[in-house]
This record gives sequence, structure tokens and C-alpha cells, in this order.
Amino acid sequence: MVPAAPSASTGQGLAADARSLDALKLAAKGSDPQAVREAAKQFESLFMRELIKSMREATMKSGLMDSDGEKLGTDLLDQQFAVQLAGMPGGLTDAITRQLSQQIRTAGPGSASMPTLSLGGALGARVKTSATQEGFVAEHTAAAQRVAQDTGIPAEFMIGQAGHETGWGRSEIRHGDGSNSFNLFGIKATAGWTGKVATITTTEYVDGEPRKVSAKFRAYDSYEASFRDYARLISESPRYAQARASTASASAYASELQRAGYATDPQYASKLSRAINATVQLQRAQQA
Repeated sequence: MVPAAPSASTGQGLAADARSLDALKLAAKGSDPQAVREAAKQFESLFMRELIKSMREATMKSGLMDSDGEKLGTDLLDQQFAVQLAGMPGGLTDAITRQLSQQIRTAGPGSASMPTLSLGGALGARVKTSATQEGFVAEHTAAAQRVAQDTGIPAEFMIGQAGHETGWGRSEIRHGDGSNSFNLFGIKATAGWTGKVATITTTEYVDGEPRKVSAKFRAYDSYEASFRDYARLISESPRYAQARASTASASAYASELQRAGYATDPQYASKLSRAINATVQLQRAQQA
């Protein structure tokens, strides 16, 4: 439900994806306080929708009623909730309005630059990250970006998933002799795999319960080869078609991977979303 035009009269609209925010921020550049607040409110609507969606995914299990019509109805209800929650006194809208107003004052009238919306800046807080995560992101950014250019899968999505799968490099899959398999994504060596193999004991969830099992995983000659094999799997397998179509949103991408059965952990989508968001934050810090 994207607003037809970014004006002060769109109070009941909802920015359904991040791309619509550019138009809203452009309207705010005119320094009209009402337009600035409307842009802030729309951003809060988007954030609240993603938050509600993540909460639903973390608490609800799929079943017989999990049809396309049921999903659409739930999504529309979430949008309505997000609209109603946005703009309340003392909420994110007030904080984001202050952030935008400060950026516009700093840039000056007629500036060609567009104000930048940062949820971390508006809240005065950041997702907690560690030196281990920082080192992992720095180590793999170049390879992931090369693969992203060839495949269109965002580098931060791949790095975040690799970080989650390996405990940010602390639990990488290794051969029996201790040598690295360079498998960053936990991709198993199924019958069609003709490359190297590493056999380890891992945790699988059966009916929601964790169990230790012995499994064979693919092994590579480099981390970049692991990124490329992962991207090939996501790009070519019909199983992940919905994930490929959801790269505009980290939470949507993570949800579609879980729905397609990438992992057996019932909380995989929410965990992966957090890992991707941490990666985005760390990349921005490294580029600053």
C-alpha cells in the first residue's frame, strides 16, 4: 500500500518498502515541517511493519491455514497496525523528525544531497556487535561483493548468513585432520555433489527438537568458492525462487529461505535477519 505521492496529505498511507522512502525524503528536503514529519511517520510505519512481521514469524508456525490468501490477509492486517502505531507522541516519528530536520539545517537550502534516515541514529542506539563479527565482515566483504556483482544477491545478505552459520568464523566446518573446508553456509554434500567432502557431527531439528547427527558437507578450496556455490544454489534452484524475489528486504529474504527449508531451526529467519542487520551496521562503520 504505497502512497500515491509523498505529500502531507498521505497520513493514512504506508511505505511498503524501502525504495518508496526516497520519494518521501525528497519531499522533506523542502524544509516544510509538515513534510518532514510525514516522511518520518512513513519511515516509522515501515519499521513497525517489519517488526510486527518478525514477531509473527517468531511465534507462529505454518499449518493448514497457511495459504496465499491467509498470508495476504495477515500482511494487510500488519500494514494497518503499522499505520495506527506510527506517529504516536514520544515514538520513533518524533526522534526521526529531529534527525531529518537537523540534516536539512546542516545541508542548507537547495542542497543536492538527500537526507539519510538512520534508525540507529534516531534511537541513539546500535545493534550490539563484537570484534569477532567486525573481523569476519572485514575478511569476507571483498569476496562477497564480487559474487554479488555477478549474481545480484546482496553481499551483506551472504556475509550475514555466513556469519550466522559459522558463529562468525568460530565454528567453521573442518575436516577430520583439522583443515578448513571453507564451507561458510552449511551446504550439505548431497548425491549430486562431486567435489570434496567434510563429515562432521552437527545439530538438526526434528519436530522442533535439536538432535546430534553425522552429516557430510561440501568442501572448497577458498572462501570465495563457498560464496559462489551458495549464490549458484540460491540462483538456480526453483526451491529458492521466492527468496531470490525478496532481496529488497532482509527479513523477507530470511523468511523465504526458512519457508523453503534451507535450515531446520524454527527460529532461523529471525536469527538470520539479526545477523544481516549486524553486517549492514558493521559495513557502514567500516566505510565511514
